Amino acid sequence: MDAATLTYDSLRFGEIEDFPETSEPVWILGKQFSALTEKEEILGDVTSRLWFTYRRNFQPIGGIGPTSDTGWGCMLRCGQMILGQALICRHLDWRWSPGQRQREEYISILNAFIDKKDSYYSIHQIAQMGVGEGKSIGQWYGPNTVAQVLKKLAVFDSWSRLAVHVAMDNTVVIEEIKRLCMPWLDFDRGACAVSEEPLEMNGDLEGACALVEEETALWKPLVLLIPLRLGLSDINEAYIEPLKQCFMMPQSLGVIGGKPNSAHYFIGFVGDELIYLDPHTTQPAVDPNEDGQFPDDSYHCQHPPCRMHICELDPSIAAGFFCQTEDDFDDWCAQIRKVSNCRGLPMFELVDSQPSHLISADVLNLTPDFSDSDRLARFFDSEDEEFEILSL
Repeated sequence: MDAATLTYDSLRFGEIEDFPETSEPVWILGKQFSALTEKEEILGDVTSRLWFTYRRNFQPIGGIGPTSDTGWGCMLRCGQMILGQALICRHLDWRWSPGQRQREEYISILNAFIDKKDSYYSIHQIAQMGVGEGKSIGQWYGPNTVAQVLKKLAVFDSWSRLAVHVAMDNTVVIEEIKRLCMPWLDFDRGACAVSEEPLEMNGDLEGACALVEEETALWKPLVLLIPLRLGLSDINEAYIEPLKQCFMMPQSLGVIGGKPNSAHYFIGFVGDELIYLDPHTTQPAVDPNEDGQFPDDSYHCQHPPCRMHICELDPSIAAGFFCQTEDDFDDWCAQIRKVSNCRGLPMFELVDSQPSHLISADVLNLTPDFSDSDRLARFFDSEDEEFEILSL
């Protein structure tokens, strides 16, 4: 296999310091570690995360497009990482070990991201789906755009059966999410109501009733992505503590963001430093072996993860959460309400239902009328330095 191409940011790998000798806890996607006594466990946990980077020599995107995403695909790769973490949570409870034959579920997850046009979440699919979001192939994405694209692509993933919700206008509406994750419930007649008409199941009414009972107990696993603007040009310090709290929740998928035109996948923090995986390394495209297994070492970061001071974070981010069950979601809501009562500014609002007098701009494509500059700033997206508000 060819050696990885060193890009500007990847040259820093040799300069990455080990975790500091500190008594402050290390938080990584809902797990707490000690930097003094659990350094190997920290590195093992980070290495087990899927690491998607620039690749070269893959099939041309769209048949005639680029064969490498170096220089433009970093946010797309971060989107792959946050969704890859969701699929790991959905299908696996495992720790990666190099050189071992991997489980079928893990191979299926990697197959969904391999750099080919027919993979669910490949760079090809993300780039081409982004055209519908106004992004030409090869153009840099921001957190909101990649969240919208992942939402569209997840519809085709029948194996994972995810419900992907992108919460807009800094508001998470509980009723909207429960409608999405439990579409068989009739919320207009009450949360527990189901259709009164019996379903036929090969002419077996009893079997159909059993199916209805089973379906009403199901919850489509939720991937919740929340695009946020935590300041104008720099992150507002009042959001720092609530942002840290997000990494401490067991439902956390991390945060995608970074610096202008340089995206990172943030998975935790220690003190005032964010811990992240950096996609800015160009590696050769990978094909499965004849037996379907992957040479997968290049999909796992096997050096100490990067760190940066939280104040260096660009304020345009998207936070992600995964709720396998309805109880997970209810617990997440309780934690968010608790965080909202702590010091700092809430990063977003959590409401039971959308007030009837408020019309969602995301649904009706109307331009919101904002007089408050802080609320207006929430729609400002640093990816293209313009307001992304839909208008008539």
